[in-house]
Amino acid sequence: MSEGSRGSSLAFGQVVIGPPGSGKTTYCQAMREFLGRLGRRVAVVNLDPANEALPCPCALDIAELVTLPDVMASLGLGPNGGLIYCMEYLEANADWLRDKLQGLGGHYVLFDCPGQVELYTHHESLKNVFGQLAKWNFRLAAVHLVDSHYCTDPGKFISVLCTSLSTMLHVELPHVNVLSKMDLIEQYGKLAFNLDYYTEVLDLSYLVDHLASDPFFRNFRRLNEKLVEVIEDYSLVSFVPLNVQDKQSMRQVMQAVDKANGYSFGDQEHRSLEALMSAAVGADFHFSSTLAVQEKYVQSQDKAVEEEVMDL
Repeated sequence: MSEGSRGSSLAFGQVVIGPPGSGKTTYCQAMREFLGRLGRRVAVVNLDPANEALPCPCALDIAELVTLPDVMASLGLGPNGGLIYCMEYLEANADWLRDKLQGLGGHYVLFDCPGQVELYTHHESLKNVFGQLAKWNFRLAAVHLVDSHYCTDPGKFISVLCTSLSTMLHVELPHVNVLSKMDLIEQYGKLAFNLDYYTEVLDLSYLVDHLASDPFFRNFRRLNEKLVEVIEDYSLVSFVPLNVQDKQSMRQVMQAVDKANGYSFGDQEHRSLEALMSAAVGADFHFSSTLAVQEKYVQSQDKAVEEEVMDL
């Protein structure tokens, strides 16, 4: 995987990004176990210098190069400034990363990235690191995790859509947006619309109308309308629902990512024509996965109502 290794074999993987608490490390652990059961050799690479309590051993840890506490202590920086410095330091020491990755030949690599949103919407260092990985024959897809509880708040969901769109445009990788922690969504409150409204990002004017029912947001209706127009004009953002404890849900995300980074169309695994076409088409499994999650959500809501009636 040297600078001129265009003729070497390809390596596939995912860069797992998203805000703090969205479940990136949990996703990497669950996806590694899931892909491992399918016969893939999977390696997790921790690129988060603030992640000190790793739940499982990593094939490569950025802590060997730099850690956030050391940077904050030695340079007097806060957490945000320290993370930016760490990513700039990683970019400046790309040779270290390349040498370490050479030992992972033949592995499918999951890159667990930091949780600072600015690194994916404004700052250039992590984007440049992803560019270097592409030069080293890595074929990557960005998996952007978003906590599903944002669906229960129209204002937060519009903010999430803006952040997701900005990240997609800035990172410049094949992109899969994921609504994580779907198994907990019933704890966050009732959704204003069906789940497919949020996963497929349907007519957002309904969301603006719903938001205007709040007296605080009524004064900002025109601003929200303009934000929604930007999102709909690009028409890029959609989500795949994920529950890491559900094998079918993990499979749907895996298929979406394999399609995005091109793994589905390689010869790494024996595939039937039916399996290849299901990954290539994409639309059917998105709908079925959302429908299955929606049914579970509605059932949990109905059960809650029944329990309330029984209590009365």
